[in-house]
Amino acid sequence: MKTVMGIINLQEDNSLIRDLTARRAVESIPFAGRYRLIDFTLSSMVNSGISCVGVMLPDKPRSVLDHLRSGKDWDLARRHDGLFYLPAPQQEDMNRKGDLKNFYHNLDFFEHSSQRYVLLTSGSFVYNVDFSQLLRFHQNTNADITMVYNTATEEAHGKNVVIETAENGLVTDIAEKPAVYDGTQVSTNVYLMEKRIFVEMIRYTYEHGGQDFLIDGIIRRAAEYNIYGFEHDGYVAHVDSTAAYYKANMDILQPEVWEELFMGQHPIYTKVKDEVPVQYKETADVKNSLIANGCIVRGEVENSILFRGVNVAEGVKIKNSIIMQKCDIQEGSLIENVICDKNVIITKEKWLKGAANYPLIVTKNVVI
Repeated sequence: MKTVMGIINLQEDNSLIRDLTARRAVESIPFAGRYRLIDFTLSSMVNSGISCVGVMLPDKPRSVLDHLRSGKDWDLARRHDGLFYLPAPQQEDMNRKGDLKNFYHNLDFFEHSSQRYVLLTSGSFVYNVDFSQLLRFHQNTNADITMVYNTATEEAHGKNVVIETAENGLVTDIAEKPAVYDGTQVSTNVYLMEKRIFVEMIRYTYEHGGQDFLIDGIIRRAAEYNIYGFEHDGYVAHVDSTAAYYKANMDILQPEVWEELFMGQHPIYTKVKDEVPVQYKETADVKNSLIANGCIVRGEVENSILFRGVNVAEGVKIKNSIIMQKCDIQEGSLIENVICDKNVIITKEKWLKGAANYPLIVTKNVVI
């Protein structure tokens, strides 16, 4: 995998998850108690042996830069290769929408790299993939482009890229659809190709008025390339909406999903923070929940995720909820089907309840 350069494209549509992305990029949203969404793609690359990773920065890059820093926690702080930040173009170029302008203005980085292949990914997917298997498949099929897909097991809504493949994996159709159903082959926004193909696609498509990499670079020019599909049959979640974020976190509470993502041979790395273990006081009652370090629990917590430093006072009942870092839930409060962003304070005797399929969101730094 030393011949592969990883690119993580952080230009995401956040229109369906704005409550959680007002001050951060989609990929830096906290997830599963101690991680950020970008950790899954970046860790999969590192575990696969990729040592050169470029991050296409979003319009709000501060949270991403603060989390990744030098890349040390992913063993990417290196003298040669390592982690690179690729900035968005200057303001005068913002009249053109889409992500192609970002790739085009960083073409010199791709052209001067020593790697032969480019692995282009998105940072908003939750999975644990061995990309070395993808490279072998790509080479054996002699494909121009290989797309990674997952077979849907239930209905999903949003901007889904659906593909159809022949028995040998050759892609026969690609399209964007607002909804998918059980058995549909859905792209995970992972593309592997030779660098020369990637550079030619970016330059030609952008200089001919294209704006979006997927639509203008691949779908509209699909007939020009030999495209194959590679199936990842493990767990995949695309966090492109508030409902998808809530569901993916609740999925983590299922033992089989947790074991697949975190307990296998390939760990998920994240920014290290040394904190004291959880303190469970005598009045605590915790069931099927994920509690991060630094929490103090005196109340009841059921089927929920608590991030670092959360304080749960006596008499509190938390159920089916996500409570982010350093929230303070005071005496007698009831929290059910709620997402609390960082540093939220719920004062005494407050009751907050959302719907099972439409959680209530309390935004960052709010006091209720």
